[in-house]
Amino acid sequence: MKKLIAALALACALLPAAPAAASDGLNRSDVSFRADDGKELHGTVLSPEGADRPLPGMVLVHGSGTGVKRAKLMTEAEAFARQGMAVLVYDKRAEGYSLTTRDYGRLAGDALGAVAALRGREGVDRRKVGLWGISEGGWVAPLAASRSDDVAFVVMVGGNAMRPLRQQTWAVSAGLRKAGVRGPLPGRSVPAFYRLLAGAGLFAAPYHDAQGVLAEVRRPVLGIWGSADLLTPPQENPPLLAASLGHRAYTLRYLPGADHGAHATPDGGVTRAPELAPGYAEAVGDWVGRVTSGDLPEAETVGELPRQDSPSVPVPPLAWWESGPVQAGALLLFLAAFCGYPVWAPVRRLRGRRVRGGRAARLLAASAAVAVAGTLTYLMYTTVTGAKLAAPGPLVAGRPLVWLALQALAVSALVAAAFVVRAARRARGSERVRLGLLLTGAAALVPWGLYWGLLLP
Repeated sequence: MKKLIAALALACALLPAAPAAASDGLNRSDVSFRADDGKELHGTVLSPEGADRPLPGMVLVHGSGTGVKRAKLMTEAEAFARQGMAVLVYDKRAEGYSLTTRDYGRLAGDALGAVAALRGREGVDRRKVGLWGISEGGWVAPLAASRSDDVAFVVMVGGNAMRPLRQQTWAVSAGLRKAGVRGPLPGRSVPAFYRLLAGAGLFAAPYHDAQGVLAEVRRPVLGIWGSADLLTPPQENPPLLAASLGHRAYTLRYLPGADHGAHATPDGGVTRAPELAPGYAEAVGDWVGRVTSGDLPEAETVGELPRQDSPSVPVPPLAWWESGPVQAGALLLFLAAFCGYPVWAPVRRLRGRRVRGGRAARLLAASAAVAVAGTLTYLMYTTVTGAKLAAPGPLVAGRPLVWLALQALAVSALVAAAFVVRAARRARGSERVRLGLLLTGAAALVPWGLYWGLLLP
């Protein structure tokens, strides 16, 4: 038995040693921390191996989305850690956040909880911990910085100095224009629909005062935009950010061939490559090193200001006459007028009574009902698919075929209404009342159609 054990030991000694797991030069540690509302959040701290001095730190703040995991920003976290920083990336909260309930103040509290956790770690210079925010995080990070002196700097990528509703409306309209759509749909209909969503409480924080927040930020700011940003107006936001800040310790940097998230893009921003834009991580690392060493920028600009194909437009709150209750009232009128007639006419025929209006009334009721329902349905579809990857369907003269069909139905309804007017004059009693209701719906369709762009060329 002893000889067998010795033989096995000798054999094992002669076998080649298993290779050690390859190191990427980074330390990783999972952490948990609490936001200012007491919610526990979880993340990962990455830092370069073998650091011989306390490192500056940076907390990464996600863009929009519910419950976004830290893995989405791990490429950025690793790249920044290799630039000599301790980087904390955490899972975005899933509770208390959605398109209709998002609260930038709450998200800022999460970011400050992460800052506190990173400042308390060994090997991190607590005086040099800042925030990096992408897209929606470009509203959250400055808000957090305006509330705490613990934030040493702010980096905004694809960020906005304009209100969220204006940015989102531009993104969808620009997406449609990029797909070749012209006319009232991107210029009139989409802004009107987003204003209605905001007025109905279906778009949270639509008028967040980004400029007012930036005016309260007292720390150095680095703003970065890709030349192919299709989600944030990249030509308007940089000068707006610079004008909003209450100081001149900022750098505006523009990355050629980069998309909204500063990733490389092979097709002008439609598709995001997995790798970051060349020089992006190095530029962030260099800037953080400078400002945390006391070398503050003075209204610095690097690169050529990106161009955008169309300007953003103001999206003010709804006036009373275009408010949700008024819109709902119009829909109820359309329901009674256009859906009531096809129910009433057969009943009248079954009773052996004459029905005036005939084909014209049926055409008016059917085409108007489809035009109204189709318009709202198509606008809802457009707001979902319009940003960046617009899918308007086949186009004719720059108009989606579906939209042209809806416009044709609206026009045919109004033409039919002219014939119904003649029939209504000859009608008596309840029949005249019902035809009058049908014509009232047709009359209301005119301002409604003009407002939504359905009756505009």
